[in-house]
Amino acid sequence: MRKLFSWLGPPPGAKAASLYAALVAMARDKHWYVEGKVSDDLDGRFAILSTLVALATLRLEDGEEDAVRTSVALTEAFIADMDSQMRELGFDTTIGKQVRGLVGALASRVDRWRHASDENADHEEWKAATLFSVYRDEDPGEDALTYAEEQLRRVAERMAGEPDAALIKGDL
Repeated sequence: MRKLFSWLGPPPGAKAASLYAALVAMARDKHWYVEGKVSDDLDGRFAILSTLVALATLRLEDGEEDAVRTSVALTEAFIADMDSQMRELGFDTTIGKQVRGLVGALASRVDRWRHASDENADHEEWKAATLFSVYRDEDPGEDALTYAEEQLRRVAERMAGEPDAALIKGDL
């Protein structure tokens, strides 16, 4: 059926497919769940993925016009993936209430990271954003929190150092 309507245009999020795939691969890295002590379940994996998507969204919003458009496509890719995953798991998404909740969770992470990434923000704000975004304000212990905070800072710095075109291609 999808091929039949392919003339209507690419599916939502197609422009950001490579970047989204790179973020998903990054979220699957074991180090988040071992050294970072993120729970290796649906909630923990969602927390890491949505945090990485939030950081990428903020970086894209700081780019040129094509990057800004890709930030919208990245959100669309995230929504499409979450909808697909929830359907696969047997959730009833006809109303979309669950998907809207996940999108709201992404939006709150974007807002939190926007504030923590501000040039006037201090170390404590980045730490608080990590605690909120990755651990949902449940203290994982100082070592795990510090590890996740440092890893997220490295990811954000790596994205900041990439040209828009490379980031859009998913070159992380």
